[in-house]
Amino acid sequence: MAAVFLVVFYVFAPLAILHLCHRYRWVNKLGAVIIAYIVGLVLGNIGLLPRLEAAPAIQNMLTTLTIPIAIPLLLFSIDIKKWLTVAGKTMLSMTFAFIGVVGMVVLGYFLLRGDGITDLWKVSGLLIGVYTGGTPNLASIKLALDVDETIYVVTHTYDLLIGAFYLLFMLSVARRVFNLFLPAYKFIDPLTAGQGDFDGEDPYYGMFRKQVFIPLLKALGLAVLIFAISGGIGMLMPPDLQMTVIILLITTLGIMVSMVKRVNRIEKTFELGMYFILIFSLVVASMADLRQFITASPTILFYVTLAVFGSLLVQVVLSRIFRIDTDTLMITSTAFICSPLFVPVVAGALKNKEVIVSGLTVGIIGYAAGNYLGVMIAYILRGF
Repeated sequence: MAAVFLVVFYVFAPLAILHLCHRYRWVNKLGAVIIAYIVGLVLGNIGLLPRLEAAPAIQNMLTTLTIPIAIPLLLFSIDIKKWLTVAGKTMLSMTFAFIGVVGMVVLGYFLLRGDGITDLWKVSGLLIGVYTGGTPNLASIKLALDVDETIYVVTHTYDLLIGAFYLLFMLSVARRVFNLFLPAYKFIDPLTAGQGDFDGEDPYYGMFRKQVFIPLLKALGLAVLIFAISGGIGMLMPPDLQMTVIILLITTLGIMVSMVKRVNRIEKTFELGMYFILIFSLVVASMADLRQFITASPTILFYVTLAVFGSLLVQVVLSRIFRIDTDTLMITSTAFICSPLFVPVVAGALKNKEVIVSGLTVGIIGYAAGNYLGVMIAYILRGF
């Protein structure tokens, strides 16, 4: 019964969040994604959610299902031809993100190598992998470099902690801060400016009308089919390539289907995709256990913090020089630091669906390059 309650809570709690955003202006200003993240973080750490043996399995199932279904739904309403007009700027921003991550990890290695951390070069490899790709790269590099289990757990734990602060910054005040130094994003289609207002007002209104709901169910079925096809093909790949292949296929098929006018014109597909993002945000936040951070190494904490926020600073400086806009910087940085799974989350907070394909593309490139880059730089640093 408790397991059923947990699933029901995760699936339907976003409805309550959207209602609060719709009813209260101050909640609406925070945004549904931020509220979901805060609610999950609080409930997951004060014991209100049931402590079940099956809870981790339920949480992992929901995180595994929600994003792969959300991505096609988010892409169905996007005009890919318009995105091609900003592809060059996205690639430049991605290059700056690479420079920031690699530069800060290398700098951190030379600053901290005398602080008593055994095999710090392996930690460097882990950080390169996770902040150019994601957790799958972190796990792969652990195996490739034979990283000590304790060091791996501590590094991953601090990655979750600092990543939570990074994401909260991105979801809240980052845009206002960066707009002080960088150009604002110029929407390709002025009519889409400010769309993706995922806080329970106009975007979700009318989803259950018959003329909207039935086509929306068909779009959901298409998204599930895309996930099934991509997952089936991905499972044929080696384990360290599965996530890369699955995300790549889901994105590719989602874009291809979006070019079918009958699908592209279905109302509310973007909003339905964002509902799955709200579920994902709630689940991921509730999985973070703040008590695990008490005994971890302060040296590794500093190293992770430097890698995350130092790389962001480098990217901001380079973006200032080359006039990269705020939204592009934020979405490419998120794709690297948090993985492409969080791209729709930040795009939702930005109310800018035009940057989703850019972020997913950057994230997929990071997934593909993360393992190779992490292992290569780790062995280079080992030689010093």
